[in-house]
Amino acid sequence: MDYYIVLAGGVGAAKFIEGLVDVVDPSQLKIIINTGDDIELFGLKICPDIDIITYTLAGLVDKQKGWGFREETFNCLNMLKRYYDQGWFNTGDKDLATHIYRTDLFKQGYSKTEITSQIAKKLGVKAHLIPMCNEDVQTYLETDIGIIHFEEYYIKHECSPTIKNIIYRGIKNAKLPNMISQYLDKAKKVIICPSNPIVSIGTILNVPGFRDLLNKVKEKVYGISPIVQGATIKGPADKLMASLDLDVSCVGVANYYQDILGHFIIDLKDRSQKKEIEKLGIKVSCFDTIMESMVKKKNLAQFLIDL
Repeated sequence: MDYYIVLAGGVGAAKFIEGLVDVVDPSQLKIIINTGDDIELFGLKICPDIDIITYTLAGLVDKQKGWGFREETFNCLNMLKRYYDQGWFNTGDKDLATHIYRTDLFKQGYSKTEITSQIAKKLGVKAHLIPMCNEDVQTYLETDIGIIHFEEYYIKHECSPTIKNIIYRGIKNAKLPNMISQYLDKAKKVIICPSNPIVSIGTILNVPGFRDLLNKVKEKVYGISPIVQGATIKGPADKLMASLDLDVSCVGVANYYQDILGHFIIDLKDRSQKKEIEKLGIKVSCFDTIMESMVKKKNLAQFLIDL
């Protein structure tokens, strides 16, 4: 059976994957997920991107927010706020159950890969979910108010501080799961979701050796631009790209992925930039990439699979 490798992180990836599992059998997907957003709060191990992808595939995610469980309550969090000065992180009661279970398994000696598979199985997810590494990696941002965790920048400070530098703490010690190289060789396509290229996909790409592996199979690597007409659909990708002196456009994303990307889907509104990207040696297709409905999610996924 053919299978596809998917590089994913956050809400943009979850939206695309929701359409993708309507086009291919979920069991055909091996989804490598960013763990740079991982954080420990209230003594619990929290993996935001893994959870968003897991809940989406389980049909449990709150689609309005794009994260957490639907029909969630926040009784435990409201009580925790009386004990901790960490009330900025919104995690509901059902979500906390996941964090408690994950933390317990960590204490028992299980790896992040094993724990992710266990949670996915418990929630009925058929896709193979793979953390980018088992080692602890956390994305921090050097800003005008100091060095802060990406989740704190995104949620507590609502992306307002000026970014001076991006720090992937622990990345030098990170190791790709052993099976990744074999999967890459045999996969029909490698799909880069329309996620934040710097702190979602970029974190995965910074795991030592991963860019080299992707470069060897770049002809079957397909990416989707998260930038349309110089703006993000959601999140601070524009600010993060600007902090690295990257042009905030689909061209800037293509430049960032140039060494690993064989094919790139940009939005129809950016078709005028197609030729500039093709100069980088990347094959470019134009399609409606704004996934504002289930039909559009499915259509984009089908378009990519058919390429």
